[in-house]
This record gives sequence, C-alpha cells and structure tokens, in this order.
Amino acid sequence: MFKNYVFDLYGTLLDIRTDENLPELWEKFAQFYKFHGADFTPEELKAAFETECKTLSKDSPYKYPEIQLEYVFQNLFKKKGVELSIGECVTAGQFFRILSTVQYVSLYPGVKDLLCALRKKGKKLYVLSNAQKIFTWNEMVATGIEKSFDGIIFSSDYGCAKPDPEFYGILNKKYGLIPEETIMIGNDPETDIEGGKRAGLHTLYIHSNISPQGKPVPEADFIIPDGDFTKIKELILK
Repeated sequence: MFKNYVFDLYGTLLDIRTDENLPELWEKFAQFYKFHGADFTPEELKAAFETECKTLSKDSPYKYPEIQLEYVFQNLFKKKGVELSIGECVTAGQFFRILSTVQYVSLYPGVKDLLCALRKKGKKLYVLSNAQKIFTWNEMVATGIEKSFDGIIFSSDYGCAKPDPEFYGILNKKYGLIPEETIMIGNDPETDIEGGKRAGLHTLYIHSNISPQGKPVPEADFIIPDGDFTKIKELILK
C-alpha cells in the first residue's frame, strides 16, 4: 500500500514507564554525583537539572526544541568544579535512565511480526522518535529491533522534535522519502498524527496505554482505538 513506514517508538513499538520525579531517583543520583566529587542534595540536583534543561532549550532556534541530556549532566558537574568527559556523562545519563524506569521497556505484542512482514514485502522502515539517543538506542538493542529499520532518527541528534515540520523534513531529506508514498504510525495525536499530516504523510493512529490522556481521537487515515497493535497488520497489509 505504501513504500515507506515511519514509526514512533515509545507507546507505539515499545512500552515503558518512567518517572523522573521519584524521590529515590534523586537521592541515588545525588550520591552518584557525590562519588565523582560534585556535592548536591537531592533537591538541589533536581532543581539544577530542571533549570539547565530549560536554559539549553531556550537557546534553540526551533519551535519544538530538543536537547542532549549528556551535556546537561556534564554542565551540572561543572557547576561543582568537576570536569568529566562527555563519554562519562553518557554513562551518567544511562544510570539516570535506569533509576527513572518504573517498568522496563518491552515490545508490544505483534511488533516483530509486523516488522518482519513489511520487510518481506520489500517495504522501507524508519523510526522517527522524540527521544534521547543515550537512552533509546540501548533500549532498542535490548528489545532486538535495532536492525529492523532502514533509518533511525532521534530528536536529540538534531535539536528539534515532532511535531516540528523541520524534524519531518530531516527524515524526508536524509532518506529521500516522498510524502505521498509514506505513512506515519504513532500513538500521539499531536506529535505523530497532526505533525505527520502537516508534513504531507499518510497517518495511522493507535491509542495505546501511554497515549496522552484527555485528547480527542485525531483524524487519521487509519485508527486503532483499542491499542491492539496486531490490527495494524490487518489494516495496512490487506
């Protein structure tokens, strides 16, 4: 039906629960910083983290900015006079992700079956995700889907995020996609569906367990209101 299939990641292919407001997260993360010579209380570290994120976002030229959290973590060390390499701060970020994860990442039922079916039909598969590469790449590897795609684009690598048309433009330009031949599949009415439509893509909306609550079902070419991922195959591989 289409030549190119673009997937959102979290809430579409991967199920995960994270909570960055957990008190125990900031207690343990403050200990991590102290081990490296940067002495914060949990409350100070959380406040400094939130401020640094806002500061870096303000410097962005995009309407929907994305930052690289490894630089946030590095700047927090610098505030205490501690110099760590960016590689060490990537490790700090991965530890942060582990601490914030309430339910570890897993594939929704039917994901691998659909990806394999599309590949067998010669379709091109892509990921366009509002995500931090330092978190998300490892989670894709852990679930065994990192080799299923012809291209993967994380917002943290480009400084902007969905629904910014420029982010969709990056995808189209990098891989030579023709919008009329491409469908965006996602669980967020605004970032995936409205953003995809503004970029000229066809759209499939799946209302999953972590879709934004309280928003009306968007107008899309295809809609799966009950979150059953296996129905995607029925709709787009008739």
